[in-house]
Amino acid sequence: MIDVTLQNFESEVLQASMNAPVLLDIWAEWCGPCKQLGPALEQLEAEYGGRFTLAKLDADKVPQIAGQLSQMLGVRSIPLCVLFKGGQPVDAFVGAQPAAQIRQFLDKHVPSEGALAAEEEVNEAEALLESGDTEAALAKLADALAQDPGNDDARADYARLLIATGATEEAAAVLEEPLKREPLPLRFEALRRWLDAIRFVQQHERGNWPIPQFDDLIAQNKRDFDTRYQKAQALMAEGQWTQAMDELLEIVMRDKKWNDEAARKTYVAILELLTPPPQKAGPGAAGKSAGGIELTGKAAAAAAHDPQSELLSGYRRKLSMALN
Repeated sequence: MIDVTLQNFESEVLQASMNAPVLLDIWAEWCGPCKQLGPALEQLEAEYGGRFTLAKLDADKVPQIAGQLSQMLGVRSIPLCVLFKGGQPVDAFVGAQPAAQIRQFLDKHVPSEGALAAEEEVNEAEALLESGDTEAALAKLADALAQDPGNDDARADYARLLIATGATEEAAAVLEEPLKREPLPLRFEALRRWLDAIRFVQQHERGNWPIPQFDDLIAQNKRDFDTRYQKAQALMAEGQWTQAMDELLEIVMRDKKWNDEAARKTYVAILELLTPPPQKAGPGAAGKSAGGIELTGKAAAAAAHDPQSELLSGYRRKLSMALN
């Protein structure tokens, strides 16, 4: 439990909530319901074992913050409990609620024990990958998904690594659930199209053609979209992403609607596969301040000149021009 002052509000509530949820209890000495609620909140903080932090703010001692939050939420009474995540207030309740009701409130926002364990497994997998231990990284990601089946970051990372290491059947099984969703999440659609490209190479009679053999057929008929698309899949399977997008763009420029827009959708999938994942939230995360302000100055200029970002921006512009 933390006592909040005007001086430490930013560090102990806003910045701290970038790493774990913070429940701010706004109370006062004269408030009877506040004295009822306080012990229940302290017990829940201990029960949740560090999955959220309880912060207490005396409305009489820090009226600036209490008043601002009350005005923002349209609330005039206390106790007022405001939950902060990612540096922002995301939910609140008023009055002395029973413990069961507070648990329901918390469980909407506080990660489960399984989710925290999964996050730790994912972090360890990233470190193992950086050290070159792919097998151990795969095991960690499998454990993460077992701990928290709803963790889409772990699922996407696991499927991606399985595809990259040639475990296509296992990857297909990992992707089975998200590919049934409506709408279909783009990152899982992108992984499916990469998997389809690899399966084309493995299973189709043209899968092992050398690229010049595709080019010979295309030279005879510029509108042989089946061959162009197959060439793009072969290039994808080899990791020649920009060459694959160039071929797909040729289809889009000639026939945007061909084969239910397969060329455009696969082009977009490649862009998604090449886009680095967003940095995890944190007070020191690049690109944002603790309050979520867009980065400016030299840091923004450095990001703007990142070669990968420039390449992706260029290919997005190419697709936009072809579609308009």
